[in-house]
Amino acid sequence: MKVGCVKEIKSKEFRVGLTPDNVAAYAAHGHVVSVETGAGAGSGFTDEDYAAAGARILPSAKEVWDCSDMMVKVKEPLAEEYPYFHQDQILYTYLHLAADRPLTNALLKSGVKAVAYETLTERDGSLPLLAPMSQIAGRLSIQEGAKCLEKPFGGSGILLSGVPGTAKANVLVLGAGTVGTNACKIAVGMGANVTVTDINIARLAYLDDIFGSRIQTLYSTDAEIRRQMGKADLVIGSVLIPGKAAPKLIKKAYLSEMKPGSVIVDVAVDQGGCCETTKVTYHDNPTFVVDGVVHYCVGNMPGAVPRTSTAALTNATLRYGLSIAGAGLENACRKNPVIFSGINTYAGKLTCRNVADSFQDEFTDIHGLIG
Repeated sequence: MKVGCVKEIKSKEFRVGLTPDNVAAYAAHGHVVSVETGAGAGSGFTDEDYAAAGARILPSAKEVWDCSDMMVKVKEPLAEEYPYFHQDQILYTYLHLAADRPLTNALLKSGVKAVAYETLTERDGSLPLLAPMSQIAGRLSIQEGAKCLEKPFGGSGILLSGVPGTAKANVLVLGAGTVGTNACKIAVGMGANVTVTDINIARLAYLDDIFGSRIQTLYSTDAEIRRQMGKADLVIGSVLIPGKAAPKLIKKAYLSEMKPGSVIVDVAVDQGGCCETTKVTYHDNPTFVVDGVVHYCVGNMPGAVPRTSTAALTNATLRYGLSIAGAGLENACRKNPVIFSGINTYAGKLTCRNVADSFQDEFTDIHGLIG
């Protein structure tokens, strides 16, 4: 198969979909790999590294898109890239379609076979292609939130750990999944008072076993969230329904009850955010203030640490990517039905139920299309 990889064009996005080692793996399986010049520079990979691994280096994104049967990316295509789509092309990347109607329409119109990292679900219910970025985003959320709490960045001026004789910061984590667990690890490690909420009692019990008395676990209700937000210095929004728009757990009315200079980091922003006042921001201008509360809503948080995140992401995506390239998408699904769960659009049809539900669109069962 002809496999392509282009430079990410989202603002301050430094990750890349394939490393030189990945290129070598595809080439070893007989595939032809084309890489846009400069695609890996942000992650520390040169054109020479890719060429040595067996890639063809092409001067423009258009040339790579035009010659590729399968495009491997990191982030969802932006509007400038829509004209490059072509019928039956496989797009293998993060998509987050529930928060992006224009991209959904462009994929459907073009007939692209879009495989989304964030919805591919293993037999045990895990999300293997989302997990590494969730781990990084969870850890970064505390790092960035702590910075936003500093007075020069608009925060209240509180140190997460405090010092002897002073109060520690109160950190509230909404959601006890992968993001929330990793946020707890860093917040506990930095010495904050940590509370985590979820509707999954088994998950709360798991975190209670891991962290013991170092965190407080609470069942999530609207009343409990509102009560805890009034006490919090830093709130991490880490809720996830795979493929679906994030529920709005943080109402605008709650902000007026929070401490001035408190901070919300909405890690769910890729899926529309779990705060009613969320809007997407970028690394070069990551925050805004509503009702005295600092909001950090960067839509590609792991892009800030591309050396780590590119390695972590491609470690996870390579195995499935080789399967798709080797057998074609349809046969890859027949050999490994897990891949069905990653397909969001196919032959002009919307094939992810949660995305369809978010738009109230018609859902087409991908199993029926492929057979």
